[in-house]
Amino acid sequence: MDASATTGPSALGDFLRTRRARLQPEDVGLVSYGARRRVPGLRREELAQLAGVSVAYYTRLEQGQSHNASEGVLDALARALRLTPDERAHLRQLARPTPNRRRPAVRPDTARPGVRQLLAAVDGVPALALGPRFEVLAWNRLGHALIAGHLDFDSPSRPLDRPNTQRLLFLDPHTRELYPEREGETRRAVASLRVAAGQRPDDQQLAELIGELSMKSTEFSGLWSRHVVNNCTFGTKHFHHPLVGELALDFEMMQTPDGSGQGVLMFSAPVGSPSEAALRLLAAERGPDVRVLEPQRP
Repeated sequence: MDASATTGPSALGDFLRTRRARLQPEDVGLVSYGARRRVPGLRREELAQLAGVSVAYYTRLEQGQSHNASEGVLDALARALRLTPDERAHLRQLARPTPNRRRPAVRPDTARPGVRQLLAAVDGVPALALGPRFEVLAWNRLGHALIAGHLDFDSPSRPLDRPNTQRLLFLDPHTRELYPEREGETRRAVASLRVAAGQRPDDQQLAELIGELSMKSTEFSGLWSRHVVNNCTFGTKHFHHPLVGELALDFEMMQTPDGSGQGVLMFSAPVGSPSEAALRLLAAERGPDVRVLEPQRP
């Protein structure tokens, strides 16, 4: 898949159409006279009326024939469509994508030594270092045991064999059994991937990941077509772990400040809760060997 397929005019049109489809005239104070509607949600002319732009201009924008929409137009559309802050940011990224630039070849991402040191320091807490395409760059012992204990601990150190949380969720049968509330988990994953695609419009590897998932998983392709956008940086995940059973863990995704797109994903449980006891049991099950991945040497 070409990177432009995940952003640009086509993606902008898809996004606007899906946002129109989720609103009814009565939701935004318009009168509906009960006539049979051929499309779900708002019509183009209704949205144009709400945003204060001409129908012809809005149509060109949705069809990818109008570029560099003004801030005022984008703000008006965001208000009319009742977009969330994450959706507003995504709209701007699609309407004004960063020009494609030929990037020099780079080495595969690795977690910084300080990040790996942090993972080792919080070994009682499941933690992973993730790259900008949701690839696992490093994990501590408990993070590995929680997310993918069936994989080789050292697999993140091998770029060609590196786990990817999106690929695991949709294509790995072991991971499929890990999440009892699968619908919410997959929706959250795809919404976060949409954010990443908008932020990295010329990332060919990210586009290839999206293309692979679209071809191999009808579940993914159905969710991707809805164009849900949400930067899911915290919340609660539910697990059905093969070794310790049910867990409800709070998660925090913290971005590193260097602009690399890398982040640290950490899980925790309330003190004294059954989930905290299950984490302690999982740590005991995996043994005392505390290790954190070392990067490959050139």
